[in-house]
Amino acid sequence: MGGIEFLKGHGTQNDFVLLPDPDGRLELTEARVAALCDRQRGLGADGVLRIVRSAALGVEAEGSAGEWFMDYRNADGSIAEMCGNGVRVFVRHLVDSGLVSEREFVIGTRAGDRPVRMHADGSVTVQMGPAAITGTSVTVVAGKPFSGVAVNVGNPHLVSVVDDDVDVLDLRDQPDFDSDVFPDGVNLEFINLLGDDALKMRVHERGVGETRSCGTGTVAAVAAALHLAGTDAGEATVDIPGGRVVVEIRRGGSTLTGPAEIVARGELDEAWWAGLG
Repeated sequence: MGGIEFLKGHGTQNDFVLLPDPDGRLELTEARVAALCDRQRGLGADGVLRIVRSAALGVEAEGSAGEWFMDYRNADGSIAEMCGNGVRVFVRHLVDSGLVSEREFVIGTRAGDRPVRMHADGSVTVQMGPAAITGTSVTVVAGKPFSGVAVNVGNPHLVSVVDDDVDVLDLRDQPDFDSDVFPDGVNLEFINLLGDDALKMRVHERGVGETRSCGTGTVAAVAAALHLAGTDAGEATVDIPGGRVVVEIRRGGSTLTGPAEIVARGELDEAWWAGLG
């Protein structure tokens, strides 16, 4: 065969192409990532997870205590700091393939190291680090403004509480946002408060569009809801179109627990890959 190995997986239907590349030999260009993620001309995904040893990345992974580094790219080929759903799928592959023998270990990401734990049922808990409230801003969907709470979870988010059911929002086009506040773009979460410990959410991800789920977005959503309730600690379930996760926010840290599935594996045609440049 001799092609380029890939896997396909998802975490609450936020789907990814995984590229095992322990020694960092693949040239992962924007064009290749965008083609892989395209649902007509590629495999189709919300992003690409390159599975690479931290030692192979050199300066980029310097200081990481993790043997493995999650090199995450958005569907448009841009580099992203972190992906909570992606980490879970990344961990599932490492454990299932025997690349790690423990069930608790550390993964390196551009947002810093993330301690993880894989459970017997295949779900994964990720230590997501602090969810920092950084201010407020406004986004506009189909001409309607929504105020929101800005949250940093290693990447930028703006969380807006919506009175109407979030299902009625039209997120097919890019909502407007303040580029002075978010010069590198922003992930936009729209939430309904279902009670003291439950939320419903939809998300428009930076560099991707609307997705079925966003791990860091669910953490940002719970942090924002707690902030609006006058506290900075608590736990909540978050229902997204792709399923349900559990988020715990505490002072100085947060956790995300949810499912992770590997659904396919195969090989990319080398001529196709080379032709993308």
